[in-house]
Amino acid sequence: MGIHGEKLIAALSNDKLPSDDKRRIEVTLVKYSAWLDKMEAITINNISELVNTLVELLNEYKYHLDVELIFDSQDDFLYRQKGQLKIDNSVIEEFLPILVRRCINLAVRENVIDIAPQTSTFSSVHFNSSLSNPSIGGGLTIKTKDQDFALSRKLYIRSSYSEGFNADDIITVATNIGYVIAEIKTNLDKTMFQEASATARDLKLAVSGAKYFLLCDYLDMTPISSATTDIDEILILRKAKRVNSNIRAKYGSYNGRQQSRNEYTKYLRDNPYSSDVFLRFVEHILALFSNETLIEDDVLNNGYF
Repeated sequence: MGIHGEKLIAALSNDKLPSDDKRRIEVTLVKYSAWLDKMEAITINNISELVNTLVELLNEYKYHLDVELIFDSQDDFLYRQKGQLKIDNSVIEEFLPILVRRCINLAVRENVIDIAPQTSTFSSVHFNSSLSNPSIGGGLTIKTKDQDFALSRKLYIRSSYSEGFNADDIITVATNIGYVIAEIKTNLDKTMFQEASATARDLKLAVSGAKYFLLCDYLDMTPISSATTDIDEILILRKAKRVNSNIRAKYGSYNGRQQSRNEYTKYLRDNPYSSDVFLRFVEHILALFSNETLIEDDVLNNGYF
């Protein structure tokens, strides 16, 4: 069970969950298992077709989640607590590693990397020591950061004052070095954009060859060029702007949701997750596996590298 399934289970055990919503989540858990099984059963050998099919299944399951579970609930608990429960926005966090792993296995047969939300991605290193307090191994300290999505490798760092790394003066720290990082948002606003810019800068100071992407369902700001930041690309998964706040205000009550249901479902149907955008993200990643050693004669013949 992935991160989204865990959020469903956690919501089910919430003491404040209305009894009718408990039944609805139990139904959703069945649909969740079926969704995973359908994705696992796909045997397509073309990257583009594979992405299209997986995204179609994502749209089908996410519509159930957004509409039939949350929006149609006669209680307001699930809708108002979406941000805390993370039932809806954890779907992409679980889907993205599945999508990328399937595509990598199909294209390059690379299996030595971790593809998952990562809770200990290397961010920086410092030494917590001084002349008066040398500390074992110089006081090696690793700072890590949680990432919504990461292609990473396990990394072990060892520090010692002794050339032979004596057992009584050694620190060994395990971490993960992230080479592709993606932050996942439901709605991207200006504050989130600025925070992501800072995170991308810190990441590339730590790992010069890393790539950082910002993925969001909906745009909730005036677009700002990412060219002056360390963000490699911003991907809007539904190619749509967020519903205006005056319309969203109606969704806080059951009566308001029912009155707006046709409008809301049309908005979701008109703005599904785009397989083109997911494919673009996958192609960015696959391109990183195809870097070849430069040959001088080729470079001179081409005139660039």
